[in-house]
Amino acid sequence: MSFYEKHLLPKLLDCCCSMEGFQKKRAQIVPRAYGRVLEIGIGSGLNFDFYDFDKVNEVVGVDPAVSSVAIAKSRASNYQSKISFIETTAESINLESSSFDSVVIGYSLCTIPDPMQALAEARRLLKPSGSFLFMEHGLAPEPNIQKWQSRIAPFWKKIGGGCNLNRDIEAIILAGEFKFKELKKKYIKGPKIASFLYYGEATKT
Repeated sequence: MSFYEKHLLPKLLDCCCSMEGFQKKRAQIVPRAYGRVLEIGIGSGLNFDFYDFDKVNEVVGVDPAVSSVAIAKSRASNYQSKISFIETTAESINLESSSFDSVVIGYSLCTIPDPMQALAEARRLLKPSGSFLFMEHGLAPEPNIQKWQSRIAPFWKKIGGGCNLNRDIEAIILAGEFKFKELKKKYIKGPKIASFLYYGEATKT
């Protein structure tokens, strides 16, 4: 791991992902989580402030990025041991099937190398009646913006910790055998290549 990836990238991602537009979507989606919660791609723990711990018994965070998880562990110290961590990839989570009431994923499907396998794990771990809650940025609706996303994607991926600008989040979630209970899509403030968001709630098909 390079100096940039170990020391600079976690702080850069924490700063970028805490911008107002992203935080507003967290405030709309994360409080819906309940019971035992699996958070895939917990990163630096930016969702913690938005959980309703009157409804949430436990949050289990999964992420392979040790440097970002170190930031998250520091933040988690404020939550009376309700948050634990597993430093592993989203594609292989060694936990019991159908053991979570809610799965939360926020601004991580863009980065996970195999998003379909990650969604397969989310589906396996979620109870039959559980909620899949998501906030993601991805493929813009306009063809001209899509072209720029594709052009910039290789460079962006290198500096952004593997982030893919042009993943069709709606199609990926549907292909992962989820159905939307609610799906909203909109631009937030910022460059259009990186500011088209998909957010809402889904259930297992």
